[in-house]
Order: sequence, then C-alpha cells, then structure tokens
Amino acid sequence: METQTKQRNSFTSSIGFVLAAAGSAVGLGNIWRFPYLAAKDGGGLFLLVYLVLALTFGFALLITEVAIGRKTQESPLTAYSKINKKWGFLGIFSFVVPFIIYPYYCVIGGWVMKYMFCYLAFQGQVAVADGFFGTFITSQWQPIFYCAIFAILCFIIVYKGVEHGIERYSKILMPILVVIVVFIAIYALFISHTDENGVTRTGLQGAAVYFIPNFEGLTIKKFLLIILDAMGQLFYSLSIAMGIMIAYGSYMKKDENLNKSVNQIEIFDTGIALLAGMMIIPAVFAFSGKEGMSAGPGLMFITLPKVFNSLGKFGDFIGLIFFVMVMFAALTSAVSILEAITSSMMDKFKWSRRRSAFIMAVCTFVVSIIVCLGYNVFYFDLKLPNGSIGQILDILDYASNNILMPVVGLLTCILIGWIAKPKTTIDEITLNGEKFVRKTLYVVMIKFIAPILLFIILLTGIGII
Repeated sequence: METQTKQRNSFTSSIGFVLAAAGSAVGLGNIWRFPYLAAKDGGGLFLLVYLVLALTFGFALLITEVAIGRKTQESPLTAYSKINKKWGFLGIFSFVVPFIIYPYYCVIGGWVMKYMFCYLAFQGQVAVADGFFGTFITSQWQPIFYCAIFAILCFIIVYKGVEHGIERYSKILMPILVVIVVFIAIYALFISHTDENGVTRTGLQGAAVYFIPNFEGLTIKKFLLIILDAMGQLFYSLSIAMGIMIAYGSYMKKDENLNKSVNQIEIFDTGIALLAGMMIIPAVFAFSGKEGMSAGPGLMFITLPKVFNSLGKFGDFIGLIFFVMVMFAALTSAVSILEAITSSMMDKFKWSRRRSAFIMAVCTFVVSIIVCLGYNVFYFDLKLPNGSIGQILDILDYASNNILMPVVGLLTCILIGWIAKPKTTIDEITLNGEKFVRKTLYVVMIKFIAPILLFIILLTGIGII
C-alpha cells in the first residue's frame, strides 16, 4: 500500500494560505446568491446585517475551524477525534458534507464552462435564445461532457498537492479574478438603458438600490428573515461547516499568525462579495429594474446573458470576461472541496495523495453523472421540507446546506464551547504570543450566540420555522 510522506505538506507562505482559503470562499455562492439576497432583502439593510454577522458569527466559526485544523494537523474526517475521542462522529459529518457538495458543484461548474465557451466563440447571442439554458441542462450528454472537463481541471490541481497545486494556482487565479471583478463592477456603474416605455435606468441607480438601506414594509418577522438569509449566506461565503477550513488550517505553518490570516480572509471574501453585487445589481437594474433581481439562480445563466447581448459587440467581450471570472471562482472553490475529502482519505487510510485524489475524483464523478441525468433520464419532482420543488441536484443541495452544515456548525460549537472548552482553540490562535483582540467576543459567540443561531437556521431549513 502506498503511504504518505512523513512530513505533512504545508502552504509556503501566509499569503498562499490566505489566497487559497479566500479562493475557496469566493465561489458561485458569492457571485449569484449574494447579489440576489441583497436585492431581495432591502439592499443596504442586508449588507449591514451581513457585515455585522460576518465580523461576529462568521468569524467565530471560521477561526475555530482553522484552529482545529492547525492544532490537530489532521483533515476534517480525523481532526475532531483528536480534540475528543468520543466526537469522532462529527468528522464523518464533516466528510459527508463536501462529498455531497462536490459532485453537483462540478455540474454547475460545467454549466459555467459551457457559457464561457459560447462567449469565447463570440456566440453570446446564442446564450440569450429562449430556452437555451433549459435545453442545455436537459440534454443527455453535453452537461456530462462539460462537467467532466471541469472535474478534470480540479483533479489535476489537487493531484499536484498543496504547494505545487492549490497554492500555486491560487496565487495565479485569485489576483486575475480580483482584477476582472473590479473592472466589471466599475463598468456596470456606467451602463444606461432605455426600455420600450421610454424609461431610462442607469447602473448608478442600481448601485443606489444595492447600497442604500430600504426599510419599506420592514417588520420584525421580515427583519428576522433577513438575518437568517445573511447567516445562511455566510456558510457559502466563508466555506464554513464544510471541512474545508479544517483541511486548509492543517496545512498552515505553526509560526504563522493565525488570527491575522483569518482577518485577511474575512476582508478579502467580504470585499469580493460586495463587488459581486456591484457587478450584477447595477447592470441588471439598468436593463430590467427591480423585477430582474428576482431571478435567483437563473440570474447568472438567463438574465445576465440578456444584459450582455444588449450591449452589442462589446457585450460579447464583457460576457466572456465575466464567465472567465465565474469559472475561476468556481474552480478555486471546487478544488478546496475536493481537497477536503482527498486529505480525509490520506489521513484516515494513510493513502498517498495520488491514490486518494484519484479514488475521490472517480467516486464523485459517478455522482456528478447521476446529477446531470437528473434533468432528463432520472427526472422527477420532489417537494422538499422547506416547500421548494427539486430534482437530484436540489436534493443534494438541500441535504448539505439546510441540514448537514447547520448540524456540523452547531456540534462544533458545542464541542469547542462546552466539551473541550474555548481554551483549546484560543491556545492555538495565540500560539506564538499573538494578541487575540476579539477573544471575549469569540468565547461568547462560540458558547452561546452561535449555537442558538445555528439551531434556528436548522429549524428553518427543515421547515419547522
């Protein structure tokens, strides 16, 4: 049997860790889900709630997972048992979450790749044809083909390891992604459009909708729903409760400033999330008004291509760089998810990285094929406990995001807050004598507030609230 090298791989620098972790966090959830929720939940009001929660709730969960990873030097599957032997079952949950998410993430990554190739071939007008998206995802072989390409790219990066794969490609992809996001966000502000009724709307007006808090019709119940939306978004935005940050934390060198690095991830990720809203909301508002923001997941694959098409020939160029950016975001996130399950196999069974990556890539690709066929061969409608109607992809998404992730987060808080005690992670955070400015806030969040919020998220997800 192949075995691992004795010394655990690690990121070569703090910036390598931050870019890789931020790359994981900056994914499809930030690109389409964040702007959609911001538009739905009162623009600047949602942003304010999100920022407060990111600095408290999100920070507590994020730094806990990174600290667990670095302290144990283990992957999510085996790390929890190192904290407390009786809590090894939590590692199984932390392994199942990324194993469920990765296959359908590759499917969506394949959808992004399809659109990117359309714009690369200057066929952007094809992407706006009625039924284009629906026809594509319901076809039998095309989605599998593009999913396979996307999955192979992820496999190659993870196969190459931490330093020569994940860190190297993160250092290349993330700066390019930031430049593209900033460019599109600035460009979107200067878009203007006059509709068939002679009404002219501008990107700057859309930015006002995005940034200025809207208190119209605000009730206590609606405000609580905004809080729940913001908390749910934090799971996507910070890659928490997926085992990813434990895996990446285990590759962090002991002499690095853990607290400082987590702060940088927070700033990087929140900044990209805000810029994602600036990219999308002003442009969509200019062409479709507030109604256009209700597209949800279809925002990226149906609404935005129509916006690009309205810009003429230059729209194909904007569409291309947009989907290249989305591809980079999807790729860095998918790589981190595959790494979480690959490293778990390495630590649990002492397999080599090559063997672990290959076996996990094959197993998850089989599930990806089933997800693709869920829109044709295996098509069915199932009413989920939260009231939505879904197919195989929606079921996997519901199980991971609405049930398993809140459960993992809740149990992690109980383990660190009450069983092992906060000192377990605080000692790791201040290992080299670093100051932990938010220490009191951290203890209060991990012991009391975060568990309550996570329990409410869980009850909401399963339809009880």
